[in-house]
Amino acid sequence: MLRLAMTTDAETFERVREPLADRGIEVGHVQAKERALRVSGGESGEAAAVDPEEFDGFDVGLVYPTRLMEGAVVDERLGVPWVNGRDAVVASRNKAGVLARLSAAGVPTPKTTLVSNPVDESVVVDAVEEFSYPVVVKPNSATRGVGVATATDLDSLLGVVDYLNLIHDYRATGDKSFLIQEYLPDARDYRAMVVDGACAGAVERELDDEALAAGRWKHNVHRGATARGVELEPEARDLAERAAAALGIDYLGVDLLATADRLVVNETNARPTVDAATKYADDFYDRFAALIRRTAEAE
Repeated sequence: MLRLAMTTDAETFERVREPLADRGIEVGHVQAKERALRVSGGESGEAAAVDPEEFDGFDVGLVYPTRLMEGAVVDERLGVPWVNGRDAVVASRNKAGVLARLSAAGVPTPKTTLVSNPVDESVVVDAVEEFSYPVVVKPNSATRGVGVATATDLDSLLGVVDYLNLIHDYRATGDKSFLIQEYLPDARDYRAMVVDGACAGAVERELDDEALAAGRWKHNVHRGATARGVELEPEARDLAERAAAALGIDYLGVDLLATADRLVVNETNARPTVDAATKYADDFYDRFAALIRRTAEAE
């Protein structure tokens, strides 16, 4: 049986274990963070012998660890190919980089400007002139909707930027950039799952009436939205597949925003959460397992 290493033991791990086992793939967890990891033993060859039972015996990894520093050590210990390797994870995490590549490939995206701190206030003022309020302000590399805000006027925008400046002033902060992005009111929010170049299903992320009445607008599941399985229109499926092809990522969550007259790719995620199988195409796990096997055999 093929052995698949996963560096998460959250929802995705529990959901994929049994369906992949039914297809001859045993899933095991490798802890990549919030622990101590021996880097070397001090003598030539000793490092490779550290924790052999934990890291040995795997044939392939699903997704490179989210923390790149720890990931380099875990990657060396495992010595396996990844369905989504380091390059895919780094590329997808850079929101501005993704949107730039997609735009160059002719994939529609929201109008977006990257601001790289530190900058004078005048740079922000000039950057927002081409937008209409409200605007969305978001950290360039955060996930799960962390730090994303809307600004309804210049004063509120500069207030959000002030808080970002406080964070970016800390020397150890790696990414000192943020995005100013057009706000698409009443947009429907979809997460399409692309597996090996083809859309394998999608969910619509929705807020309940109480949340909407309270002024909530972020559709992240981790922020209280629910994910409902939907059948995407052919245009939306094609757009998700074009986005994955432009980025060259085999296993990708593609976030789509749809209004009455526009359909755009908002973000991508190379470490997508796998939802319940009922929300995807009937052959989702067959295609998923085939991609895992092909990755293992390519090494």
